[in-house]
Amino acid sequence: MKMRAKRLLLMGLLTLFLAVAPAMVFADDDFQPLMGRWQRTDGGYVIEIRSIAPDGRIKAGYFNPRPINIEKAQASKDKEHIEVEMTLRDAGYPGSAYTLVYVPEKDALLGYYFHAVSGQYFDVLFVRMK
Repeated sequence: MKMRAKRLLLMGLLTLFLAVAPAMVFADDDFQPLMGRWQRTDGGYVIEIRSIAPDGRIKAGYFNPRPINIEKAQASKDKEHIEVEMTLRDAGYPGSAYTLVYVPEKDALLGYYFHAVSGQYFDVLFVRMK
């Protein structure tokens, strides 16, 4: 399956999943569910969301297990979901990126990872670290 087709399929499945989830209405500053440490289920990758500005700019750390530079991290929201987009810029990560959606029922971040070096997309799931 071509990468573009796989990405479209993943986004379609994600949209369908979110359509059946209960609708949520967010206040202007309600990015609080994203705060904390999140570990990817297929390895030791960790996102640590430290703060989120009202405009959605995120201050975060990314670890594998050592720190990897985050070029940009941004949260956005609508009535149904909160999305996180994060672009990495470091040795071995020249423009690799995450697109994640917060799933409140699972307290998880679901989406995909774009590995810039190989040009491949990977389905990913992050769960909150306790």
